Amino acid sequence: MIRIIIYSILVSFSLGQFREIPDIVTKVGTAAAPWLKLETGIRAIGMAGTQTASARGISSLPYNPAGLGFVENQEAFLNKTNYLAGISHNVLGYAKRINATDIVGLHIFYLDSGEMIRYDYGGNALGDFKVYNIAVRGSYARIFTDRLKVGFTLKYIREDIWDIYMQTFAIDIGSNFDTGIYGFILGMSVSNFGPEVQFEGPGLSTGSDGTSSGVAEKKTEVFPLPMMFRLGVENEIMGTREDALIKSSTHRLIIAADGIKPIDYTVHGSVGLEYAWNEMAFIRCGTHFAHDTAGPSFGLGLHYNGMKFDYAISDYGVLGSTGQFGVEFEF
Repeated sequence: MIRIIIYSILVSFSLGQFREIPDIVTKVGTAAAPWLKLETGIRAIGMAGTQTASARGISSLPYNPAGLGFVENQEAFLNKTNYLAGISHNVLGYAKRINATDIVGLHIFYLDSGEMIRYDYGGNALGDFKVYNIAVRGSYARIFTDRLKVGFTLKYIREDIWDIYMQTFAIDIGSNFDTGIYGFILGMSVSNFGPEVQFEGPGLSTGSDGTSSGVAEKKTEVFPLPMMFRLGVENEIMGTREDALIKSSTHRLIIAADGIKPIDYTVHGSVGLEYAWNEMAFIRCGTHFAHDTAGPSFGLGLHYNGMKFDYAISDYGVLGSTGQFGVEFEF
């Protein structure tokens, strides 16, 4: 009965985020590097990003570095996402357990905007260019007890737009705690904590005649990074855990919910489900609430003999949908 009450609270919280979002209370466009908020990891995307408590392994790092504590030996993964408007991003990661309690990982995110055309003030085309974004994460997680894991990430961030760029460092920190109460797992994390940033580069140096003679140098605004606070919960409805609502050695079903507060947007949330058959075949689904573009998502997975193949699709309303494919290895 208590478990049902908790489920109801979780669903009510998520549905409570589904509302009209007044423009006056949002701060969209006031933070730099908004691409740091993109969902990555195919399992995560299939579950609508509900990974603060559910994150497992190297793909957990953008959500909660404490998820690195679930790596048993070594993991490597690669995923590719065909995003909106011709944008694509790729992720490469590797993690290794170095002893019984300590795990380290490396996670590289790379985004390519695709070809764009540069124009002068008169509307004349000046040629093609691309926007490149990269985030390199070095992470460490420690298993303090069989119920508590804590993780830390230091990351290098760089964004290039034609001949100007921004670069900085930031940190993420997170925890994963098995409460021991009806199988509920809590996750918390803070992401993108770092200094304010400013663009620089030769593209900001112009002469009085508009040429790049270096007579004058323009200054861009200073912006904060898109710092985010996440709070998540996971529960195994069906599975092998002693405290699962339904005991099964063949089937596993989990529910997860996240609440997210970024500095440049209102509070929003998501709910996700994952069903597993013999830990080989997986079906995932989820949806976002109070998000300006992201909606429902769906995913499939096939895991066999240390190899994982996952696919996910996400709906972004009028912007269309995106498809993602990923491969992961455990060895």
